[in-house]
Amino acid sequence: MLRQGGSGLLKLVALQKELGAEGKALSGSEPFEAAKEALHRPCSHKCSETGDCLGFAARDASGTLAPFRFIRHPVGPDYVRIQITHCGVCHSDLHQIKNDWGNSTFPMVPGHEIVGVVTEVGANVTNFQVGDHAGIGCMVDSCKHCGQCEAGEEEYCGACIYTYSGAYPDGTATQGGYSTHYVVKQDFALKVDKSLPLDAAAPLLCAGITTYSPMKYYGLDKPGQKIGVVGLGGLCHMAVKWAKAFGAEVTVISTSDRKRSEAIDRLGAHKFIVSKNEEEMKTAAGTLDGIVDTVSAKHDLQTYLNLLATNGKFVIVGLPAEPFALSSFTLLFKRLTVGGTAIGGIRETQEMLDFAAKHGVHRLEKSDVRYR
Repeated sequence: MLRQGGSGLLKLVALQKELGAEGKALSGSEPFEAAKEALHRPCSHKCSETGDCLGFAARDASGTLAPFRFIRHPVGPDYVRIQITHCGVCHSDLHQIKNDWGNSTFPMVPGHEIVGVVTEVGANVTNFQVGDHAGIGCMVDSCKHCGQCEAGEEEYCGACIYTYSGAYPDGTATQGGYSTHYVVKQDFALKVDKSLPLDAAAPLLCAGITTYSPMKYYGLDKPGQKIGVVGLGGLCHMAVKWAKAFGAEVTVISTSDRKRSEAIDRLGAHKFIVSKNEEEMKTAAGTLDGIVDTVSAKHDLQTYLNLLATNGKFVIVGLPAEPFALSSFTLLFKRLTVGGTAIGGIRETQEMLDFAAKHGVHRLEKSDVRYR
């Protein structure tokens, strides 16, 4: 995103190698102060605004991003400053910068799959220290006293503050991770184990938790279960990885046979069904314990409900613009559950990151931009 010449660039390149795909800790050959100097490099992009943070912002619903300076929250007693090394590009970022959902605020710096290195902590911070790897997901604050917050489900709090296109209590707009750094309350910062490469960990903070949370909540995390995943994109590839890590037999369901090799050979799914193939759908009818639907385009749920066994669960995580139509008969006579979830709370997101580190679950190693 940013440029720097001379020895600073060499330091940054060395640091990126250390933090990136190899997944090494920030220690050893590169003293921390030198690493910090490389990360806190001067900004070369010119823009009319002033401020201590440089980002790339949409100023209207055209979807165009341009350099934008603004002021980050100061590092108060309970805050952590994270120098951003990587930020995932989530499909919701594209919706937001074009105001597809009608709730965007401009100017907007998108990005809520944020990871980086802690470079400063407040006096009351006990969970982080300088040099730690840390992340920020889709939210940065909540009321902390409602039933949802007390249950660790801050994402459902009525006062939840989103990482971008939101507002702090004083009215200041939140700006996301397409930027140099973020200052966040320690309660909403997440620890990223140094065994997880930072570039691979970033997508876990939205695509990862969006699929992990429903599978845990609806009990689709048991070894030996037969789990279907509808769609083949960013959410799908994470759902497949979680289901495999949980010990399930995984079936990817897509409208096109041309994605069969990707699903089985690249993602590691056990089976593949073409939803437009009547014979394949008939053979698979009643065989799945659960389905995670990741599709954001208009589609017929009835087609996929027929694949569920009695007591099966159909979980929606995609966001089509048009409402679904369901047959009550299918639900009643197979005792099916149809539900959905948003993301996950901070506690569950931390659990997910720890699980990912333990089981080696993260984005695809190579050529995975198609899944973002």
